[in-house]
Amino acid sequence: MKQNLLGATCLSLAASIWGGMYVVSKYVLEFVPPFTLMWLRYMIAFAFLVAILKTCRVKKRNEVIIKKRDWLLLAWIGFIGYFVSIAFQFIGTKLADAHTGALITSVTPAFTIIFAKFVLKERLTIVKVMALLLATCGVVVVIGIDITFDTYLLGVIILVGAAITWAVLSVYVKIASQHYSTLFITTYSILCAFIFTTPVMLWELQVYDVYVQSSLIILGITYLGLVSTAGAFFLWNKGMEIMDAGVGSLFFLFQPIVGSLLGWVLLSEELNISFFIGGILILTGVVVGNFQKRK
Repeated sequence: MKQNLLGATCLSLAASIWGGMYVVSKYVLEFVPPFTLMWLRYMIAFAFLVAILKTCRVKKRNEVIIKKRDWLLLAWIGFIGYFVSIAFQFIGTKLADAHTGALITSVTPAFTIIFAKFVLKERLTIVKVMALLLATCGVVVVIGIDITFDTYLLGVIILVGAAITWAVLSVYVKIASQHYSTLFITTYSILCAFIFTTPVMLWELQVYDVYVQSSLIILGITYLGLVSTAGAFFLWNKGMEIMDAGVGSLFFLFQPIVGSLLGWVLLSEELNISFFIGGILILTGVVVGNFQKRK
């Protein structure tokens, strides 16, 4: 039960941080193009995490030897999750809109449960399906369904790709955690994502200008690197290490809820009764999925 609580706390914090990330990103992206911002996030996050990792190794006086096949696993996590999925979120949201993006990417838990069944051999129980349906219905109620899919079809397809690739990440993080610590997986997966992002960032700089004269922009980039990337990625990976991938993925649905709340508080966006009804459905789904009886 204590492990479940720790896992739930880590996943809730990670999803909540990502929900609030959009407020900061919306401001910074006015001055820094998306792939360049990704590159800066990963550079800051890797520098911070590798310093912590080396400090922990010195204290424990041990050195981790990475097998060749495990390097491929870490590279796969960095590529499919931290490079492809995040890029799809940027591109899909730009082609569609933030409202559509929040709705489409919230189906990530459905894909995670499917992949967890076939890759991790996790049982697809009735409780998991009920929890997923409750939480997903809650997100639909909160965000609404007044979306013209025909206008943004390409964006919608790309956003579905973002949801699928993040689900793949969650499953393979679970596999990697059988051999390496969460800190280790997060650090070197971000390094791989940094490498994959570099050529795209260099191309982007030939097309777009970057403006970082303001201290607020620098502070925003630093926040995205340390908190939204290093901190949130670590918390998500830790939570997925502790919990079943299918159940843990339900906490991803906190992201649009927190984003809506912060939009209400910081951007004076209006919240109606559907927000609170949907929020109750999401919380109910997460509780049902998290505290199911285990043999």
